[in-house]
Amino acid sequence: MACLHLIGCFECCIKCLGGIPYASLIATILLYAGVALFCGCGHEALSGTVNILQTYFEMTRSAGDVIDAFTLIDIFKYVIYGVAAAFFVYGILLMVEGFFTTGAIKDLYGDFKITTCGRCVSAWFIMLTYIFMLAWLGVTAFTSLPVYMYFNLWTICRNATVVDGANLCLDLRQYGIVTIGEEKKVCTSSESFIKMCDSNELNMTFHLFIVALAGAGAAVIAMVHYLMVLSANWAYVKDACRMQKYEDIKSKEEQELHDIHSTRSKERLNAYT
Repeated sequence: MACLHLIGCFECCIKCLGGIPYASLIATILLYAGVALFCGCGHEALSGTVNILQTYFEMTRSAGDVIDAFTLIDIFKYVIYGVAAAFFVYGILLMVEGFFTTGAIKDLYGDFKITTCGRCVSAWFIMLTYIFMLAWLGVTAFTSLPVYMYFNLWTICRNATVVDGANLCLDLRQYGIVTIGEEKKVCTSSESFIKMCDSNELNMTFHLFIVALAGAGAAVIAMVHYLMVLSANWAYVKDACRMQKYEDIKSKEEQELHDIHSTRSKERLNAYT
């Protein structure tokens, strides 16, 4: 009895494992990892940028409702909060969609009936995922800008220690962080520049932006993976619809043949009687 019980548990586990949409699961894990890296590291990198601008570039927040660099950074932080929440929910929805398009649902719930609503939902997810993929491509391109800026700053710090007597400057106006009328720059001859290059804050913020860029790239790959999975699910749903129509027509024809055969048999029996 114990052996039969273990065999039954093993078969149940195999059936449960067979019902897991592994392709959707991999894409979901990749999406969550990418979004977590982008949101977490991006948020901390923006906070580090605020400290660097205030400490070494002597920038202050503008009074009133003027939109300055600090206001934009605060907006980006709120956008990060929204992205984290939205894609957490979207990943769950895609996983649920993956579960309901696997063959194991047939065994769990009997006949698998594909409705018009189900096909519309699959098509809607494909379109939405494609739009999100384009959005993440834009986010990846946008995230590369601070990486480029910090790379230039890191290069200036490195060249200042290698080349003696070199007077290199970094002007924030060339990146559009401040207006043309404001002169916010640091040069290698200034004390604030030396402190900034020696601090761990600059190096940490630079690497946080790099990790955030990698997270955005991972989210793009996850969206591409989702597109492949959803396209395969759509093809499965389409074939299932055709098979379902074929089975319905076949069952109807068999029933008609059975009715005709029963009618003829009764007519022969009545005639014989």
